[in-house]
Amino acid sequence: MAPRRGHASPFDESKAKELTDKFRRVLSTKRMNDLSSRSRSQSPAAPLPATNAPPPSYTTAVRNIPLVPSAPRDPRSLRFKNMLHSLSNMPVKWENPGLLDDALRVIPLEQVYGEAEEESQIFKAEAESLGSNKKPAWGYQDCVIRALLRWFKRSFFSWVNNPICTSCGSPTIAIGMAAPLQDEQARGATQVELYRCSLDQCGCYERFPRYNDAFVLLQTRRGRCGEWANCFSMLCRAVGSRVRWVWNSEDHVWTEVYSVHRKRWIHVDACEEAWDKPRLYTEGWGKKLAYCIAFSADGAMDVTRRYVRNRAFALERQRAPEAVLLYIMNEIRALRRSNLSKQDKFRLEGEDMSEDRELRRYMIASIAHEICKINPEDIIRGGPSPARRPDPDTQKAAEGRQSGSADWVRARGEGGRSTPNQQNHQQPPR
Repeated sequence: MAPRRGHASPFDESKAKELTDKFRRVLSTKRMNDLSSRSRSQSPAAPLPATNAPPPSYTTAVRNIPLVPSAPRDPRSLRFKNMLHSLSNMPVKWENPGLLDDALRVIPLEQVYGEAEEESQIFKAEAESLGSNKKPAWGYQDCVIRALLRWFKRSFFSWVNNPICTSCGSPTIAIGMAAPLQDEQARGATQVELYRCSLDQCGCYERFPRYNDAFVLLQTRRGRCGEWANCFSMLCRAVGSRVRWVWNSEDHVWTEVYSVHRKRWIHVDACEEAWDKPRLYTEGWGKKLAYCIAFSADGAMDVTRRYVRNRAFALERQRAPEAVLLYIMNEIRALRRSNLSKQDKFRLEGEDMSEDRELRRYMIASIAHEICKINPEDIIRGGPSPARRPDPDTQKAAEGRQSGSADWVRARGEGGRSTPNQQNHQQPPR
């Protein structure tokens, strides 16, 4: 019997389903061909080739937001980890009570505390003159470190490039490295620089051991930035401040001191007598930086964003992935804080969170600063105008470039680059 009108037969239903499937396949193929024809040279109708390639990089970036610590696995990351763990031992050496007692005997405490008290009163008077609710620029302990910094640079420690010949007083010429003698090795020297007198009639040799022991440096009182930062940081610890030793991958080191008054870490460079000038190296010296890692007795922190505020001064970070670096920082923190009380751990974690917010603000402020410098007329013309208004922040950083005389800067070789394209300026080794 013929089927009733209005009711589809099983044959009609299967035919309709088949046509629907064909239409979907044709439509899907057309869309894929339209997309692939823009980037591929083969025929749009050709099928997409099978591939085992990894997903695009942007999917990895999205997956790592927020950054998840990852243990180092490749040889390069493992070497970086071992190096950072070794560097993290430096501030631990300054916790020796006997060493700190010896340091206090060297420091002219009456002079340092007297200058600190006078400067502290000046800051208080300046704040009161601006209003009853104004806070002084720096607290008393900050002024103690500032006075210690002046004494250390001007009266205590000396910079050495080529040591003077002890026989005739003439300059010397570097001729290479030498193995440390038994006495030098006993005092902690791992390498010795060898120099020859420039006067032919003399011909004497001078040895310059590179000591890493702060106790020995209290006696020798000379060196380069490594010795300066080591000894000065230990002295800051001796007068009661919390201290960090900041390692930079471009062969420089300096100090950070925690300001209870400001509730943040303050940049201090004893070689330059610089106080709270973190942009000295980039916008002042014109130096490009990749890593700035701060080590303390309480852990470690990647503080590069404090010193690199403009991407023009940022070098590519290739020693380890960022997730691996975060893992190493957390590992060093856990190691240094393992014996602390829960209360101290909680306090330090709060400081870490506060500092992380501070470093993020620097990055946000840098982006906002660059956006504010955009001129609408430049966008219309397709390029910047020939005369640009000078950046006051850059000028301020440049003012702190030379803490001493021009001869001092030239002798150290840290006067910055002479041309924008020159990336590696001459600087004596640490």
